[in-house]
Amino acid sequence: MFEWLSTRGNRIVNESGQTITLTGFGLGGYLNWENFITGFPGTEGELRRALLDEMGSESFRVFFDRFEECFFDAADARYLASLGTNSVRLPINYHHLEDDARPFAIKTTGLEKIDRALRLCEDSGLYLILDLHTLPGAQNQHWHCDNPTHRALFWDHPHFQDRVVNLWVSLAERYRDRPAIAGYNLINEPADPSGQKLFPYYRRLACAIREVDLRHMLFLDGNKYGTDFSMFEEPLDNTVYAPHDYPLAGISQETRFPGMVKGEWQDAAAVRRQFLRRSEYPLANNLPIWVGEFGVQFTGNPEMDRERLSLLQEQLDVYREYGASWSLWTYKDIGLQGIQVLPPESSYLRTTADVRAAKERLGVDSWGGTDTHIRNIIDPVAALLESECKGFDPFPWGTERWTALLIRNIMFSEALLPRFAKAFNSITPNDAEQLASCFAFDACRERTELAGLLHRALSAN
Repeated sequence: MFEWLSTRGNRIVNESGQTITLTGFGLGGYLNWENFITGFPGTEGELRRALLDEMGSESFRVFFDRFEECFFDAADARYLASLGTNSVRLPINYHHLEDDARPFAIKTTGLEKIDRALRLCEDSGLYLILDLHTLPGAQNQHWHCDNPTHRALFWDHPHFQDRVVNLWVSLAERYRDRPAIAGYNLINEPADPSGQKLFPYYRRLACAIREVDLRHMLFLDGNKYGTDFSMFEEPLDNTVYAPHDYPLAGISQETRFPGMVKGEWQDAAAVRRQFLRRSEYPLANNLPIWVGEFGVQFTGNPEMDRERLSLLQEQLDVYREYGASWSLWTYKDIGLQGIQVLPPESSYLRTTADVRAAKERLGVDSWGGTDTHIRNIIDPVAALLESECKGFDPFPWGTERWTALLIRNIMFSEALLPRFAKAFNSITPNDAEQLASCFAFDACRERTELAGLLHRALSAN
């Protein structure tokens, strides 16, 4: 049923030489938890420790086992296929595959979770792309790689780098004969501050993988969270290049499209310019492009959400024009971006409502949150840094976002996390199963306007 995919010039092709445009969704929140997807403050590792303390081991196990059964199941795979998409990106936290206390020992339980996702995709005719979303030591400075600090230590420690080589070789050995896996997305959103370590490390990973698996495509994100390929050298064989493409007008609760954002007019022309800028390397070298992430944040305001959909349409039109494959972020969540979302009456949303309201007041989530209520705190800090530390320009996006990261996503998040965990205090295994079941396909609602847009766009392809 599945033909092997490979690259040919700037195209992805099947064994018959036909061009295949990969289209689909990322399964954010499934095997890699992110705070805006499931509503908690902070990072997955901190969350799991806090929940275990409050829930007890049995309820904790039941909750996460049931969650993984529900979040992506046969009904979800069939639904994605019904939209006309042909692929799924599977983000993976390395903790499913390896414990820090036992580095280099691959966990069969994690492999079995990937096997299950692969079977579900195969049964619905969907290709699967394995995405190592969280690396030991943290490959970037933010919460979505389970980093509780603002330092990407992965780039400074050979031990972490050796472990990731071992992870990918182990995965390649297991899946080298499975054509339903389109390929391996080696590192999600790397952020190497030096800019000098990323491409040599990609080359090392590619060489190690090719010793055991010559057939699967590799997918490479650019530096600075998938936005910068300027440090890349010679193209690698059978490799797809994966810019991430979030226009500013779509990733804030206040911005309009078209409209002025941070001093720049955001319209269809700006959307095109950003894609071309971030894709300059593959375009210049006649290489295939897969936009590994893009998407908008929905606001609940009907007029603004129509604008967000028009922004998505502009992006899809540009991708079609340039023959780019794509993976929309993200499939399912509590309401910010997903095409399947939890309804307001969900018991999970009711259980977490108090803390999610506090998150909003404190501006805890930089992705989907707002700092409106805490500008009186952040502005003086930013002004003091500007006056006392002239020339300070922290990687990757400067003082303003660095300050927000430290105050909102680390300090306030750490302080609020125990309050979130308390909502699950001493719940029974049955209660834990019911809360996790809120993420099942039948318990969620479709974002129908987004589904209609995708139906039309995929039909046009």
